Amino acid sequence: QEHLVESGGGLVQAGNSLRLFCAASGRTFSIYNMGWFRQAPGKEREFVAAINWIGGIASYADSVKGRFTISSNSATNTVTLQMNNLKPEDTAVYYCASTEPFYKGSLETAMSYKFWGQGTQVTVTP
Repeated sequence: QEHLVESGGGLVQAGNSLRLFCAASGRTFSIYNMGWFRQAPGKEREFVAAINWIGGIASYADSVKGRFTISSNSATNTVTLQMNNLKPEDTAVYYCASTEPFYKGSLETAMSYKFWGQGTQVTVTP
């Protein structure tokens, strides 16, 4: 059973950076794919970034590619989302999620993820 807790959200002006953290508790962190999703008011939850358990390969939504970086640290059981050059359209609640162990399906759909954090608010002002 994975328990996920996000932190690091806040209020920033456009062009600035934020770093989100996801702390995972449970056994054998490295066998879980990890992802970040976000949900803005009135919109559906959307994929942001993911990192797979095989080789740590990262994938990104087109809207954040080149600005956001996802990384994982199995020694500390944390996943980090570095967000640079933030834009007002990045404003949303950001959720950390993990799949079941050894999952090999798509990481860009929310249905692939079994465990979710409570979310952290990111607000970007113009």
